[in-house]
Parts: sequence; structure tokens; C-alpha cells
Amino acid sequence: MRHNKKFNHLGRSKAHREAMLANMASSLIMHKRINTTVAKAKELRKFVEPIITAAKNDTTASRRLAFSYLRDKEAVKELYGTVVDKVGDRPGGYTRILRTGLRLGDNASMCFIELVDFNDNIAKSTSAPKSEGKKRTRRSRRGSGAAKAADQQAPATEETAQAEESAQE
Repeated sequence: MRHNKKFNHLGRSKAHREAMLANMASSLIMHKRINTTVAKAKELRKFVEPIITAAKNDTTASRRLAFSYLRDKEAVKELYGTVVDKVGDRPGGYTRILRTGLRLGDNASMCFIELVDFNDNIAKSTSAPKSEGKKRTRRSRRGSGAAKAADQQAPATEETAQAEESAQE
């Protein structure tokens, strides 16, 4: 029976799962964004967000706790250096999962998982108001409007052109 076993085992043994999540968490902290499957990203979110919350309190005990989970000294330095500075005032929700589609080989649903405050592209597009004075120009393959107007005014066939010339004389 599966009573009270709510997390995804990801088809791995306990040691393999913990090592994989530790490696993924340290990669996420170092690179701020990684590409993985949706199932792994959801498990990684549950793994890394409590570590970031504990890192807000910069004590020796919390650093040792983070190192016991991450198993990477450089990732712990990065966590307590740049990551906590950016997410220090955020009450939670430090990661974002962006689905990217299906993997070609096995049709697994893929996604990006990223630290929220480090994606400047999304932050600029949602928070920055668009300037109204800036005009956009659009180009079309069909040509300019002046060329179209000239084409419409020109006679369609040679017979109609000759008829119009004789009428003018």
C-alpha cells in the first residue's frame, strides 16, 4: 500500500534520487536556470525552496544544513551571496517552471525551471510600461501603398487602354 507516500520517486532508488536532486539544485543555484522534465522540476522545486528559505538566516548552522543538501561548496557560496540578496524580501515562490514542449526521443514534457528574480527579460516585459511615443513600422512583402494605388489606377488590359485613348481624342 502507498499510504502517506506523496512524493514522486522518479523511477530511482533513494540514494540516486537524492544525488540527482542535489546536483540539479546546485546547478539551478549556479546557473539560475536549467532545462529538465516537468516531473523532475516539480520535485526540484520542493527540494530547493526550503533551502533558499533557510538561507535567509545566515548562520553557521543554516550554512551547514545547505551544504548537507547541496554537497557543493561553490553552490553554497553562490546561494548565500547573490541568491539571498535578490530573494531576501520575497515570502516564498522562488522558482518558476516554464513548459517548453515535448522531447523528441521519448515525448517527455520538458520545461525550464528558473529562479524568479534572476530572469530580467520577463521582469522587464511585465513591469516596464511601453513608451507611447515610439512608432513601429511594419514592412510587407506586397509593397508600399503608393505602388498599389498606382496599380489600381492603371488600366487592366491593352484594349481598355486603347479605348480610353480614342475616347480622349
